[in-house]
Amino acid sequence: MKLLFVSLGCDKNLVDSEEMLGLLTRKGFEIVDDETLAEVIIINTCCFINDAKEESVNTILEMAEYKKAGSCKALIVTGCMAQRYKNEITEEVPEVDAVLGTTSYEEIYRAIQEAMDGKQFQEFKSIDYLPESLGRRVLTTGGHFGYLKIAEGCDKHCTYCIIPKLRGKFRSVPMERLLTQAREMAEEGVKELILVAQETTVYGTDIYGKKSLHVLLKELCKISGIRWIRVLYCYPEEIYDELIQTMKEEKKICHYLDLPIQHASDRILKRMGRRTTRAELVDIVNKLRGEIPDIVLRTTLITGFPGETEEDHEELMEFVDEMEFDRLGVFTYSPEEDTPAAGMPDQIPEEIKEERRDEIMELQQEISYDKGTDRIGQELLVMIEGKVADESAYIGRTYGDAPKVDGYIFVQTGELLMTGDFAKVRVTGALEYDLIGVLADEYTE
Repeated sequence: MKLLFVSLGCDKNLVDSEEMLGLLTRKGFEIVDDETLAEVIIINTCCFINDAKEESVNTILEMAEYKKAGSCKALIVTGCMAQRYKNEITEEVPEVDAVLGTTSYEEIYRAIQEAMDGKQFQEFKSIDYLPESLGRRVLTTGGHFGYLKIAEGCDKHCTYCIIPKLRGKFRSVPMERLLTQAREMAEEGVKELILVAQETTVYGTDIYGKKSLHVLLKELCKISGIRWIRVLYCYPEEIYDELIQTMKEEKKICHYLDLPIQHASDRILKRMGRRTTRAELVDIVNKLRGEIPDIVLRTTLITGFPGETEEDHEELMEFVDEMEFDRLGVFTYSPEEDTPAAGMPDQIPEEIKEERRDEIMELQQEISYDKGTDRIGQELLVMIEGKVADESAYIGRTYGDAPKVDGYIFVQTGELLMTGDFAKVRVTGALEYDLIGVLADEYTE
């Protein structure tokens, strides 16, 4: 049967999608990208913020049309929106045949079978259940890089975040399972392994009794074929000395960390339920840069959180200016049902949230450009991502660029390069968020 799979939301959700695709292709399903041909359509949804919720709703409604008048015989909804709005989905969109919660994607094949028999199907295991591995995944990232989800859920309970109610408490994936999956990915050509979770830094605390991310990293570094290992979503207060030391010692680990800090005003951080102060954030950043001088730090911020004053915003601007993060993204606050922040007084008008976001991004653009010009003349190892159409140039990423969220380096060369190749590139120019370079020598592999 022909299967269309739509994966929405974050890279963690994508890993679940790839697990399901792996199982279903082994069951004989043929993956297609044409809705008019699909006999089964699966949508793995997101509802983290309002924009993601709208995208999920619109996708479900769009795909429901192919169930009404097309070749689609089974329409299945999984993921975070399915977990949160299962009753609304089945009531409002009767074309949906099956709804699976975030911990129930193991049942995807049974859901299809039931739907094909004309039966409505729902499966919602405990949100604290950790699904078993479904075997080899179908990698959808191009093959040269892939995501390794090392844990599920979160125990932090920030006041703006719905994730613990959708994904459950923090559960680490056993190390043996992760190493097996990483070896399989390497066998399929993956050269860059990107570790993800709601929070990676406390990996192992629940099953090994202590933080064990550094242990996992050392084991992953032993896998042949893996060239880069990148770590995302490290809560700043959980950064620990053994992790820093491992990053310094192991050559495969990219000197790159994603530290979601959200704000820098102590008053707003407290209202958010965050566990750091501005002074502590400064100390953590300075320590990382002192220990690993070439480290690239990425962060995310929220503007317009309930009660955020102009003074709070100015304090955040000062912090961004002072810290000079290498990479930075900003979200406007999105009130989510069933979160404490949604019921807080002093909600901020949307236009003010956007103005404050734009101000921060203008400042960050200057910082990013200055940091890029500082790179001119340097030689960097670059992973090739593809070719620029009709030009003798390629698109690549340095160790300081995570896929999909950071910038690129445009490499000018007449040589033939392939996606996934590594090349030494000399930086010759900088744009706001991207670099320009030329092949430094004939070294590629």
